[in-house]
Amino acid sequence: MTATVGADLWRVLLGVFALLVVATAIGRVLHARIAGQGGSPVIDNLNARIDAWWAMVAALAIALLMGRIGVVLLFALCSFAALREFVTLTHRNRADHWALAVAFFVILPIQYVLIWADWYGLYSIFIPVYAFLLLPIVSVLGGRTEDFLTRIAETQWALMICVFCASHVPALLSLRIPGYEGRSILLIVFLVLVVQISDVLQYVWGKLFGRHPVAPTLSPSKTWEGFVGGTFSAALIGAALWWITPFTPFAAGLIALIIALMGFLGGLVMSAIKRAHGVKDWGHSIAGHGGFIDRLDSVVFAAPIFFHLTRYWYAA
Repeated sequence: MTATVGADLWRVLLGVFALLVVATAIGRVLHARIAGQGGSPVIDNLNARIDAWWAMVAALAIALLMGRIGVVLLFALCSFAALREFVTLTHRNRADHWALAVAFFVILPIQYVLIWADWYGLYSIFIPVYAFLLLPIVSVLGGRTEDFLTRIAETQWALMICVFCASHVPALLSLRIPGYEGRSILLIVFLVLVVQISDVLQYVWGKLFGRHPVAPTLSPSKTWEGFVGGTFSAALIGAALWWITPFTPFAAGLIALIIALMGFLGGLVMSAIKRAHGVKDWGHSIAGHGGFIDRLDSVVFAAPIFFHLTRYWYAA
């Protein structure tokens, strides 16, 4: 990491930490004011979310400062935790034991080794081609046909969402962009900031002005007002962050709009999967946020789109 990249990364991280300090202070003041009135579940949830954000931002900051090895390891661990949450909710029987073992201990690590080795020609097709063909073969050898297609499809899509899509975040480090050499780690900062800020601002806009739910049966808290306000606010913030990207301000804003939109739609898809299995959250690993997938759902749908847009238009 060059001195210039390190300085830019520190500026962004210090800005994020400053926002967290302000948010923490506001949350504590609100809690103190309503404590005598019996408290408020909304304020308690807000403070739990802020506390969890401290831990998540700290983990991401450490990984980014460690460079390539830190980022690859962090997202490999996140993929493992997310995959575990996903398969816990899906249809299983004893015949799937070996298929799951292959998914966790063969396919997942190979995908991240390929990312580490910068083997684009293979990591871009390894899961959607080879893993998709391998898993039903492994499972069918168990000799059980009950809900066979459902079981295999759920495992395949668990890998697709939790591993393949998530692995496109560290894959950004492999992009070779003329005039942007050695700065690709800032693309990860841009992606994560825009998508997560979009989520937060959609929540804020929805609480302030939300009247019309986008999909009441999937996610009652998501409103059109929140979607429009949060997405376009994130696009403006993305445009303001153009200086950490190889994009012009207009292009940065447009790309931020696209990935914020993908993040929103990804959240709806993951909500549909949760509702189909009768749960509100994917897990309870992160206080105030649910499970790992609840925090990664927007990022994993945005990451491959952001990766390929950047690779196609900007990479050498």
